[in-house]
Amino acid sequence: MTVGTDRPTHTTHTPRNTAADGDPLDVRPAGIDPDDLPDGLVVADATGHVVCFNAAAARITALPADQALGRALDQVLPLEDLKGRRWWALTDPYGGLATRTGQPERNLLLPGGREVLVSARYVREHPTGPVRRVVVSLRGTEARRRNERSHAELIATVAHELRSPLTSVKGFTATLLAKWERFTDDQKRLMLETVDADANRVTRLIAELLDISRIDSGRLEVRRQPVDIAAAVGRHIQAHTTGGQSPDRFFVRVRPGLPDLWADPDKIDQILGNLLENAVRHGEGTVTIDVAPAHVSSAGRTEKGTAVTVSDEGPGIPEESMGRVFTRFWRGSKRGGTGLGLYIVKGIVEAHGGTITVGRGPGGGAEFRFILPVGAPAYLQQP
Repeated sequence: MTVGTDRPTHTTHTPRNTAADGDPLDVRPAGIDPDDLPDGLVVADATGHVVCFNAAAARITALPADQALGRALDQVLPLEDLKGRRWWALTDPYGGLATRTGQPERNLLLPGGREVLVSARYVREHPTGPVRRVVVSLRGTEARRRNERSHAELIATVAHELRSPLTSVKGFTATLLAKWERFTDDQKRLMLETVDADANRVTRLIAELLDISRIDSGRLEVRRQPVDIAAAVGRHIQAHTTGGQSPDRFFVRVRPGLPDLWADPDKIDQILGNLLENAVRHGEGTVTIDVAPAHVSSAGRTEKGTAVTVSDEGPGIPEESMGRVFTRFWRGSKRGGTGLGLYIVKGIVEAHGGTITVGRGPGGGAEFRFILPVGAPAYLQQP
């Protein structure tokens, strides 16, 4: 069915906010002008002719509003699906089942092959009555394209990061299996240690991907337990010094009066590990870790919390990059890394109900500060 072809054609433009039958067209709730809407809005009356065509619709379709008003809906929006079929002939909004209420959002094509996201609502006077109005929402596909590019970049990053360690693991294991007797014990140990390190690298990357998936879907679980965050900081510093860093490179300051902290210990280790690794790898000079009591404002009330600040004395983060630090794939330098660590850190902190900020430290380097609320279970909180 072609929309509006069996009905009289308008010779003059119907006012934008009045239906053809003279009834007021309710497109200005709470005094909102259709042109103020961020999405395209197209409304057709009971005869299938356009009576509302806002500025966003004109921008998306590249059709001026004065050329759309009064024309048949299928002429104003000659939409096709991805198989080249005419959309209005398929959906037949003014015919077909009287129980239909609209069409869910989907990708359709405008003339010239331009993609647009379209959804429609069929307005009836009563549930099974004739369609009095068809309300169509139009959105550009730019945001979806950006999301798809982000996913493609994630896949490319993962493939790149996995290729190197897996190639190493495959090469060393194949060599050992084929020529085991030719190597000394020290050579075997070296190769096995390399395989072990590369396997750990793959494991960490997979863990990062799982964390990203949970953060994006809002399914990141926090299993709260009492956490001694000062002791956790000490463990991480010891791991760095054991790995070859000078103990003099770290300065820890723990302020008195720290409240009891209930958090997920494994995820706190992730936060501290990422921030300290970032300071050691990308920063210079002394890495300062300051642990202090703080107050957290949430839901109109203030509660006790713990603030941890990690700063270094390196070149710091350029001012123009501050807003992108916690996004996916941001890298402060070319010294390796997937660019996912700080994105995950932010997701974990926010899952605990906390906040994290980045700035310039007293020594001129980068300074990361996160604040976590006490997070004590309800039965331990004071009335």
